[in-house]
Amino acid sequence: MLYYLFDYLKQFDFPGARMFGYVSFRSLIAIILALLISTIFGEYFISLLKKKQITEVQRDASIDPFNVNKKGVPTMGGIIIIFATIIPCLLLGKLHNIYMILMIITTLWLGTLGFLDDYIKTFRKDKEGLHGKFKIIGQVGLGLIVGLTLYLSPDVVIRENIEVKKGGEVVEIVHKAKDQKSTKTTIPFFKNNNLDYADIVGFMGKHAQAAGWVLFVFVTIFVVTAVSNGANLNDGMDGMCAGNSAIIGLTLGILAYVSSHIEYASYLNIMFIPGSEELVIFICAFIGALIGFLWYNAFPAQVFMGDTGSLTIGGIIAVFAIIIHKELLIPILCGIFLVENLSVILQVKYFQAGKKKGIKQRIFKRTPIHDHFRVTMAQLDPECSYMFTKPTNVYHESKITVRFWIITIVLAAITIITLKIR
Repeated sequence: MLYYLFDYLKQFDFPGARMFGYVSFRSLIAIILALLISTIFGEYFISLLKKKQITEVQRDASIDPFNVNKKGVPTMGGIIIIFATIIPCLLLGKLHNIYMILMIITTLWLGTLGFLDDYIKTFRKDKEGLHGKFKIIGQVGLGLIVGLTLYLSPDVVIRENIEVKKGGEVVEIVHKAKDQKSTKTTIPFFKNNNLDYADIVGFMGKHAQAAGWVLFVFVTIFVVTAVSNGANLNDGMDGMCAGNSAIIGLTLGILAYVSSHIEYASYLNIMFIPGSEELVIFICAFIGALIGFLWYNAFPAQVFMGDTGSLTIGGIIAVFAIIIHKELLIPILCGIFLVENLSVILQVKYFQAGKKKGIKQRIFKRTPIHDHFRVTMAQLDPECSYMFTKPTNVYHESKITVRFWIITIVLAAITIITLKIR
């Protein structure tokens, strides 16, 4: 809204009005504003949650070797993140930009889905929350909306990078002057680092391009579902999910900025995405909201984000990566989320396989994987066999959280490096 106001005031030479035309200026204002909203609004919102007794009812000190009691801590704090992200975007973003619209829809869609889950857990005292099939329907629905919008919208285009060779060597990278619809995405570690989904289904001949878009929609659905669930599983320790997501958000912001700048895109030999500069505004607001939330969520947590926050965070990361054609970098950048997902899947499958044989067996002491590191040997089921019982000593959750942050920082660095390692 402020963007349109100052854009109008430019014609009157209003002092400072032109500043709102710069992405860098609006991005910095967005991160500061989101940080202020999440910290100031967060304090009052946490007090309200306590007053209404909207608190955690499932966690207690019996499962923690350090006797950290989390029962009674306010939940649904993800609402703080959502408000602190959306408000700066509405004030500073170009609301007619298709990418900004998709990110706002993603935030509200998965925020609502997570809120319903938390509402059922908190007010209906049902620890299972929203039935799993409804969560999947919601995630698949969002994936369809995003995938089909990117396919149908005329504003979603790219300019391919072209190598200018002289004497058999590349001397310059330029971009096509004409925008075009494309099913291409960035693939890491390869010389020509663009993968076209249409090429995968090239055997379909003249229908390959249409089939490529169908494949792209299915990939979008899978990525949205996987990353949102991964973020949800990662939200098990104070500050864990918020800290990891802020690091991931910063990395995505860098990738979005260079993809939206034709000179940087040419230098890095990546596709140029017109209009994606507005994503930088969004991701800065997202990062500011997460950092502000960490003020209250760091150990010992004064509030939990709940599924309202974790599902939203995962969805934002997934859709953002898809929009900037970097979804194939997700396994590297979101490696922590991937491992969390895999640990649960492997644990369940391994346990079920043993159950059919009449034996109790597990791979890890407890899943998601971060819980494996804080379970003592005395807490293990003596009737169950475990594939991995080390480390035998346990770690405080604050140490586990910081170490997971460090791993995410390393993965973020590797993700950015892939743009030059081919």
